[in-house]
Amino acid sequence: MKTILVVDDKSNVRTLVREYLTEAGFRVVTAENGQNAFYAARQEKPDLILLDIMMPEMDGFEFIRAYRKESDTPVILLTAKTEESDKVVGLELGADDYVTKPFGMRELVARIRSVLRRAGQIPHPSNRLQVGGIILDRETHTVTVSGQPVHLTPSEFDLLALLMNAPGRVLSRLDFLEDLQGTSFEGIARTIDVHIRNLRTKIEPDPAHPHYIETVFGIGYRFIEK
Repeated sequence: MKTILVVDDKSNVRTLVREYLTEAGFRVVTAENGQNAFYAARQEKPDLILLDIMMPEMDGFEFIRAYRKESDTPVILLTAKTEESDKVVGLELGADDYVTKPFGMRELVARIRSVLRRAGQIPHPSNRLQVGGIILDRETHTVTVSGQPVHLTPSEFDLLALLMNAPGRVLSRLDFLEDLQGTSFEGIARTIDVHIRNLRTKIEPDPAHPHYIETVFGIGYRFIEK
């Protein structure tokens, strides 16, 4: 049974989400702010965190900024904000997805299952990709760069896998959105740009001058060893 940590300062939201997710077959633990969420995450080891942004004491941005230093657990943001910039900030800090309040419970469960699927996906053992100094193993869900392990979020891992699986092929932002989230995803083009930027900081020798992930202006990205 997968464990979900629900972090929101409003008790009615925590109760509603906990009851629905419990009925959907998840084990649910809750926290009312970022500080308590840190304690709960360390004790409970959740498989996924639903994280509100606007909270007292430690907001969602502060939490994910600190938490990403010690864990790659998938995070879905719960936010009442509709501005694109707020969603982009969350993604830049390491969130995997976002859901805008008010949200439907069926959509929320679908998003959770989609992210968990990506985080725990175990394809065929032969599905091991290598280009230059980068090795991506989809059986063990690991990535090494020049022999050193690199910790990626589920979204970053899947983006890299898509790129490495088709070296030289240009993939549009829509290609990424559809492959990662499905056509129902309320995605924005900046979402992919943010994940690519985060990915470059982890695998590129010099992110400002990419060696592997090349931008094809006006279209998207492609993976190529220069």
